Amino acid sequence: MAAAATVVGLGGGAEKQHAECLPTSCSKHHSPKIRFPFRLRGHHPKNCGYPGFDLSCTPHSEYPVLELPFSVNVLVKNIDYTSQTIYISDPHGCFPRQLPNLNLSASPFQLLSNYDYYSDLSFINCSQTQDQIWIYRYRYQIACLSDESHQVYAIDSMSLPDISCTKMYNMSLPSEIFGYSYGPITFDHLRLNWSKPECGKCEARGKNCRFKNNNSSSTSKSQLLFNGSTECFDKPSMGAVLGPTFLLVVVIAIYHVYRSNKMKKADQVKIDKFLEDYKALKPARYSYADIKKITNQFQDKVGQGGYGIVYKGKLSNDVHVAVKILNNVKGNGDEFINEVQTMGRIHHINVVRLVGYCADGFRRALLYEFLLNNSLEKFISTDKEKNSLGWEKLHDIALGIAKGIEYLHLGCDQRILHFDIKPHNVLLDNKFTPKISDFGLAKLCSKEQSAVSMTTARGTVGYIAPEVFSRNFGNVSYKSDVYSFGMLLLDMVGGRQNTVAQNTSECYFPEWIYKRLDQGEDLGIQIEVDGDAKIIRKLTIVGLWCIQWYPVDRPSMKVVVQMLEGDGDTLTVPHSPFASTNPMPTRGTTGGRTFNSELEVISESE
Repeated sequence: MAAAATVVGLGGGAEKQHAECLPTSCSKHHSPKIRFPFRLRGHHPKNCGYPGFDLSCTPHSEYPVLELPFSVNVLVKNIDYTSQTIYISDPHGCFPRQLPNLNLSASPFQLLSNYDYYSDLSFINCSQTQDQIWIYRYRYQIACLSDESHQVYAIDSMSLPDISCTKMYNMSLPSEIFGYSYGPITFDHLRLNWSKPECGKCEARGKNCRFKNNNSSSTSKSQLLFNGSTECFDKPSMGAVLGPTFLLVVVIAIYHVYRSNKMKKADQVKIDKFLEDYKALKPARYSYADIKKITNQFQDKVGQGGYGIVYKGKLSNDVHVAVKILNNVKGNGDEFINEVQTMGRIHHINVVRLVGYCADGFRRALLYEFLLNNSLEKFISTDKEKNSLGWEKLHDIALGIAKGIEYLHLGCDQRILHFDIKPHNVLLDNKFTPKISDFGLAKLCSKEQSAVSMTTARGTVGYIAPEVFSRNFGNVSYKSDVYSFGMLLLDMVGGRQNTVAQNTSECYFPEWIYKRLDQGEDLGIQIEVDGDAKIIRKLTIVGLWCIQWYPVDRPSMKVVVQMLEGDGDTLTVPHSPFASTNPMPTRGTTGGRTFNSELEVISESE
């Protein structure tokens, strides 16, 4: 990151303690100067900028990038510090694509209008065969979202005609971005302004702004970031800065030249990965007073577990969150902060998003996105609920869960083992997209090593892998999550029938279903749609592969995803996964693929 920034100009203060906050920019050309209340990540310390005003340089643009809620990244083309206004554009030239995710209520910025007039618009998707009469009266064409088969328009919500187009979303936007005539619009001149911190008056008087008393040794950085007020200070003269500032610039320049000459290709890859990671939304910090306001004084309780109580809350009229108030918090908070930082880097469609956190004294809380359809357990507990979804949707849910676990195992810098995969911990959004939740038992592990150290078993009875109870079955590893996922798949097929009556005896359901498959018998599950039987058989076979008693015989989640994405015709029933019928370890294959191999060594990160 530092290599992408070039120190330019003066104005950081001649004092030694202000040298670290000197203005900078992402290029020598048209890029705006970055100074308080903004700061450049990787170049300025946190006390150089106000919370929410972090900018990043990228190798793809001379303009800095600002992260807005939620996962909306914009280029900052210009900063007017006097009027407290920034001019933004979309990095990919299609700002409307990001609009559904934009929620400025969780940021210090607001959309700015010259005339303080905003239009309430409906974005609609129409085919080319639609009647065109109304188009020239009501619409603005969104060219970057349109193609040869359909057109996307922004229409005044109050004048929406009776048409058969598909409504995408609503948005209130400044009226002047549409110009004075109807036609294609590009959203390339949006402006945002901020009200706090109030530094515009300082700038108007020819002064700069900074945290008040930021040279006090008794004031911590966290106090400055979250409680500090601001003050004006004089810009230094040319003579006052040329000494230490010039020396600092020279040292930095020499260091950059040296580093550029010595940097290997692998180092550049690491920098690119770092920049990519920082494009993701980081969780926001809230005070306990904020939490009480968000939850309306803890009025709407939606759940309770061993780790705390969950309340429904809202950040704005459109953004609802699930707020988990933690109890039994140990230590001085370092482990909690580390967990928040780790979860803040997890951004996957099949993992619940961490929106924010509270670490206010001894009080701890986590804020997650609120999911309307509750947990998967609700929809698979009875045949009636299961039939309401249909087997094709259940298959899509199973595949989404598998991709989420695969991401936890392979998609992060460190492997994340969940250790509590079960239907209760899979939440569904309004489109029934599955999202893995509840990381209370999770462990961070290195990808390069092989066994996880555990002093006690963890997880939920019925989903815990055998090796978690006894090392006679193998080492605890990422394959333990594979076993839990296999039990979840069999739950989806059988509705958690722990025992199944068969003649006058009862047997364990996974063992019963294995015997039926192995003998070519019908599973006795109601079929309503052609193709359901094929889906049920696929889910069952994949589940049986995943619950092999010995970890070495289970597939990785990457292979599980491939099996679920396939048509299922090449899947073969594995050897019996039950010790009572097959106590010796086996090597499983399907379609000629050997599942394993030696387990990678995994070490726990404390």
